[in-house]
Order: sequence, then C-alpha cells, then structure tokens
Amino acid sequence: MDELLPLAPDDGALVERARAGDPQALDALVSRHQGAVYRLALVLVSEPDVAADVTQDTFVLALKALPGYRGDASFRTWLLAIAGNEARGVLRKGKRRREDSLDPTVPLVDGEDTEGDVFRRLEAERIRELLPELPPKQRMAVLLRIFDGLSFREVGDAIGSSEGAARVNYFHGIGRLRALLDGT
Repeated sequence: MDELLPLAPDDGALVERARAGDPQALDALVSRHQGAVYRLALVLVSEPDVAADVTQDTFVLALKALPGYRGDASFRTWLLAIAGNEARGVLRKGKRRREDSLDPTVPLVDGEDTEGDVFRRLEAERIRELLPELPPKQRMAVLLRIFDGLSFREVGDAIGSSEGAARVNYFHGIGRLRALLDGT
C-alpha cells in the first residue's frame, strides 16, 4: 500500500508561521506565489528586469505588512494587489525603461509536443504579446483570470475594484484581444 504524502500547508498556516518568525514558511510563501506576482508585474511594466524588481519589492513590502494582514482576501489576492500597486507606482514615477529585446524569437518546442500543444502555446504567446495593448485594469483582469485562475471576486480585490467591475474589465479586455488577434 502506498504511503500518503503529507499535504502542503495552506497559505493561512504559512502566514501564521511566517508571522511567528519561521523563515521556512516565508520561503514557502515566496516560492508558491513568486510566479504569479512576476507574471502580473511583467504584464504591467512590460520589461523583465523591471518586473523582477517589482516582484522583489512586492515581497519586501508584504513581509513588512504581514503583521497587519487581516485575511479579508486570500493571501494570494492580497499579494497581487500589492504587486499591482507597486507596478503602477513604478510606471507613475517614470522608472520604466524603453528597451526592446534583442532576441524576438519564440523558443521552439521539442519533438514530443503534439500539434495542439504547439498551437495552444503559440496562441498563449500571441495573447501575452497583445496584453500591453489593453488598458491596465483590463490587462490585469485578463491576466489574473486566465493565467492565474482567480475568481472575479479575487480579481476585483487584486485590481482595487468590485467583482462586477472586474467582470466588465475582463470581458472588455477579452473582446479587445479578440479584435487584435483578428487584426481588426
């Protein structure tokens, strides 16, 4: 009979341990949410180096604010709201650098991908490339809903709006992306 693996602690338990000074709990929270924070920052600032800085600053701010985290929203939503605010602050302050990548190629896939996998990956890449064309709240709503799987309530919390406004931003963003993909 197979042994059951222990379940990873949920964010609430990790937050409590991190508040008590457990560095492993803090590391686990960072590991668990770093990708989502970076993706959001990258969509907002459009530059990998700046997005990495925003990600780091987000976790520094979250660590400082952790004692005041009340749990009204999920930890992930709270963290993404901090990241969104930090990224918008960077843009407002004009710290955004204008640089283009020297390597515009999309990484090639290995021979084991099916045609459908390749198509989905290319479509996802096209969508990511078009996201900067959307207004910031639409961009965030689409990113958080599609790529991070957040509910509309969580998206609203993360972008600082109501659930209804998050739905509107998402649907307008999707409509605009469809138009951009169709070339209209």
